[in-house]
Amino acid sequence: MLLRLIKISSLSILGAVAAMGIYMGINQISGNFHEVIPGELYRSAQPGAAVIDAAVQRYGIRTIINLRNEKRGSWYAEEASAAEKNGVTLINHPLSSADMVSVGESEDLAEVMRRAQKPILIHCEHGANRTGLASAIYVGAVARGSELLAELQLSPLYGHIPIPGIGRYAMTQSWDRFEETIGF
Repeated sequence: MLLRLIKISSLSILGAVAAMGIYMGINQISGNFHEVIPGELYRSAQPGAAVIDAAVQRYGIRTIINLRNEKRGSWYAEEASAAEKNGVTLINHPLSSADMVSVGESEDLAEVMRRAQKPILIHCEHGANRTGLASAIYVGAVARGSELLAELQLSPLYGHIPIPGIGRYAMTQSWDRFEETIGF
């Protein structure tokens, strides 16, 4: 009886992990585009021209904030061209997903987002880690939303694995430090 319970429990856990993995994979394949605060903030993986065109048409995007710190290649040329074609302001605010973001850098990013024309589309390469941190900062420091909504931005729901030693935990640590300064 105990062995059967252990097997069932193990299979249930494996099933849940597999389901989460499938969900995260589909998110990545589909561009990881999500509405954070309707009419204000949207998040995604690296958007191509078609995604930018659609986001402008559907959500009225006025500003794109590129968080990528990688060498700018064809992906950037496509983004810049699509932004210009659509009359969208493109702001480059590079962050490393592997390094801690200081409280001062987080405050600077909050100020950039506060001043940017809304609605804003924030992105990095995969839309999970840097984008998660920026979305949490926006929800917490700019929109003054709930702590739960802010913290959900750095979760597996968007592809971020908030576990030390796995993925880009520096983003979670950066949020934890910044969160203390905004009074949650």
